[in-house]
Amino acid sequence: MATVKIKGMSCNHCVMSVTKALNEIDGIKNVKVDLNKGEASFDEAMPVSMDTVKERIEKAGYEVG
Repeated sequence: MATVKIKGMSCNHCVMSVTKALNEIDGIKNVKVDLNKGEASFDEAMPVSMDTVKERIEKAGYEVG
């Protein structure tokens, strides 16, 4: 399971936006976004570039870090 820190999430709408963005990446499954911890975790069915993950999260309006 991979985990990324995400800045800028403040509500459940943020959680849903990040979840949707990550679920749209081929090879990612079982996405879990934790608002309190400010992070998302997911399983990789196949190798996924962290650059792609970062890009999708930023496109959704949040910052990785």
